[in-house]
Amino acid sequence: MLTSNMGDVLARRAARNPRAEAVVDATVGERLTYAELNSRANRWANALDALGCRVGDRVGVLLPNSIPFMECFYGSAKIGAIVVLLNWRLVADELEFLLTDSGATVLVFGSDYSLVAEELNRRGTTAVTTWVHVGDDAGRPAFAGSYAEHLASASAMEPGIRAGGDDVLCLCYSSGTTGRPKGAMLTHEGQMWAVFSNLGSSEDFNLAGNYLLVMPMFHLGGLLPMEVAIFGGSTVVIMKAFEPNTVWEVVSRERVTSGLVVPAMLNAMLNVYDPNRHDLSSIKNLWCAAAPLPVTLIEQCMAKGIGLLQTYGLTECGGPGTILGQDDATRKVGSSGKAYLLTDVKIVRFDGTTCEPDEVGELLVRARHVMKGYWNNPEATALAVVNGWLHTGDVAIMDAEGFVTIQDRIKDMIISGGENIYPAEIENVILSHPGVREVAVVAQPSARWGESPLAVVVRSDDAGDALSGDALSGDALSGEDILRWCDGKLARYKLPRSVVFVDEIPRNASGKALKRILRDRFPAPAVE
Repeated sequence: MLTSNMGDVLARRAARNPRAEAVVDATVGERLTYAELNSRANRWANALDALGCRVGDRVGVLLPNSIPFMECFYGSAKIGAIVVLLNWRLVADELEFLLTDSGATVLVFGSDYSLVAEELNRRGTTAVTTWVHVGDDAGRPAFAGSYAEHLASASAMEPGIRAGGDDVLCLCYSSGTTGRPKGAMLTHEGQMWAVFSNLGSSEDFNLAGNYLLVMPMFHLGGLLPMEVAIFGGSTVVIMKAFEPNTVWEVVSRERVTSGLVVPAMLNAMLNVYDPNRHDLSSIKNLWCAAAPLPVTLIEQCMAKGIGLLQTYGLTECGGPGTILGQDDATRKVGSSGKAYLLTDVKIVRFDGTTCEPDEVGELLVRARHVMKGYWNNPEATALAVVNGWLHTGDVAIMDAEGFVTIQDRIKDMIISGGENIYPAEIENVILSHPGVREVAVVAQPSARWGESPLAVVVRSDDAGDALSGDALSGDALSGEDILRWCDGKLARYKLPRSVVFVDEIPRNASGKALKRILRDRFPAPAVE
């Protein structure tokens, strides 16, 4: 029976093009054909089965961009296990919440994250009972099994498709204004439709293509291109980490035809480009996401013959929202483009009625690839998806031609180097400091990252009093004290770049901080 299972896609591609190259890990030099990748995904699926993992069980994946990530994703999908995508930049407290909320019973972690895995295991507060280490056995903790041994002892035969359609494929966590992470449930069929919408909007994914995957695969910015590339039979060229010179070297060596970056990455790449060392002739298009491209970057790419596809999307819609093609890049600079082929968008007033052209309102998205809902959070789901329309929380306008331009972010989300940063998460940590009465975190422009967080703090009345430990530096709470307080409680990329102190934070009648006023008051570029 034909089933819309994402793992089955890999099996079918392997049957059709077994000798075609599926993936190249440019960091370690490993290469696999579609037959080899599918065989290893089968081994992981059968290993999970032997461990007692069943349809609907959650498998946490804490891995960098790598071949094992792909094997775990597709192998888990085949037997209907739900992949919990874990951001490897998070600290133990943050990962502990995600694992507890999801109820993951298996955690696959790379050797780079052994220390945080050891801390989580020591605490014993999650439901994880099976720990699987990927990497050299010399660095494997005693409580963890070996990924390589699990694969070696398992069959490479197809395990049989056990889920699909509306079954949940993966949980991808994002946070709202409350700062509490929410797991978006993305289904097998939903991600299929996200793939179809991408393929219908571009010809970049095909058997002749080499797609560069440098965005983190725990993000939809990395995960969805991987899914599309495998569906189309492209070769996925993986980089573990972004480094602009290395990107150009990989592009030249692997004859990369396409890939997705964020504006900060593209800017860094263009700054180090050397025509005497870097061959760009293979590139057909680069996709750019997370923020509109400035016209200077567009013009530099055009001068080098690089086509640009600018895209807007979000976790809750499974990826695709709008796309701006090369033909309109300069004519509609600043726009996020029109809806993807199989995606509907509209702008509504706050009473729910549809806006006129160029009228400011909230952007809504409707598509088969919109999330099923938030994991164990029906209240948040009911607020986010109304009559099939996803409320993005983004303020936007749509012109008479259907081009959407994002004006602001209702949720005050900060996008720094392509990473989503939610101010409430930072605010909650800073408010736990005994010397802080109020705090609001806003974005400041950053030449390097696009945006960076600034913490605006009101000291408590006793902030000058002697407090235990290193809470204070001198007689008054300082910015350095705040940054030290945050260090270790938040992922590094979420840490405020700087702190300013004010007598009071402006608020509206309902008590909500007026962050627009704060952004206007502190417009200076962020400390780099």
